[in-house]
Amino acid sequence: MKPNTPFLVVIPARLASTRLPNKPLADIAGKPMVVRVAERALMSGASRVVIAVDDQSIFDACKTYGLDVMLTSKDHPTGTDRLSEVVSKLNLQDDEIVVNVQGDEPLIPSDLITEVANTLSQHPQASIATTALAIHDPAEINNPNVVKVVMNQSHQALYFSRSAIPFSRNPEQHQAQCYRHIGMYAYRASFLKKFSKLSPAPIEEAEALEQLRALWHGFAIQVLLTDEAPPPGVDTAEDLERVRQAFASLGKP
Repeated sequence: MKPNTPFLVVIPARLASTRLPNKPLADIAGKPMVVRVAERALMSGASRVVIAVDDQSIFDACKTYGLDVMLTSKDHPTGTDRLSEVVSKLNLQDDEIVVNVQGDEPLIPSDLITEVANTLSQHPQASIATTALAIHDPAEINNPNVVKVVMNQSHQALYFSRSAIPFSRNPEQHQAQCYRHIGMYAYRASFLKKFSKLSPAPIEEAEALEQLRALWHGFAIQVLLTDEAPPPGVDTAEDLERVRQAFASLGKP
């Protein structure tokens, strides 16, 4: 898939990880995980891929592979704050599009990166674009670890929640379709310049969902519906082993 507008990919990568120490540098088929993520991002057609790191060891590892890397503050509370620093340092224009690719998703489909950038480009009224997938497993609907999103008829997000939304009061008569939010985001640089100055929202703190801050403050989020969920990222040693096996089966150099 080709992009319909130039866009930038930023990959935030923090060295600290509660469940998997030094996660960005974990070896996957002979290369650090963050390098594997960057390789996927480079296949998306992005005009530039920047790895935003908080530690010299990650910076040096990325430079070894000739990647575009930026050392950022260790004090950012969220990955979005780290993106905001990158936007500021690069002096991006307000209408430029920035896609956030998590540094622990070495199997992220490159086409999905392109699609979310294209979605934001095609909806100038939106400040953010993200992705969602129809839920077919009833167990996921009431699972608080599965974030749901409700949209309007134009596929703009109305609300995100860990609860079952929309709730079907009379499921025998009408069972509402629920959608699982997939945490891939494209942002306009203008939004990222404002994000760190926005006060946290009560609904954000209640649900522990950062994207609710944008809705609370009146920013539109366009939702791209996809047919297939991307492979899960790496949070644990077990996840890392699964990804290593996937790369081995693909015969990745």
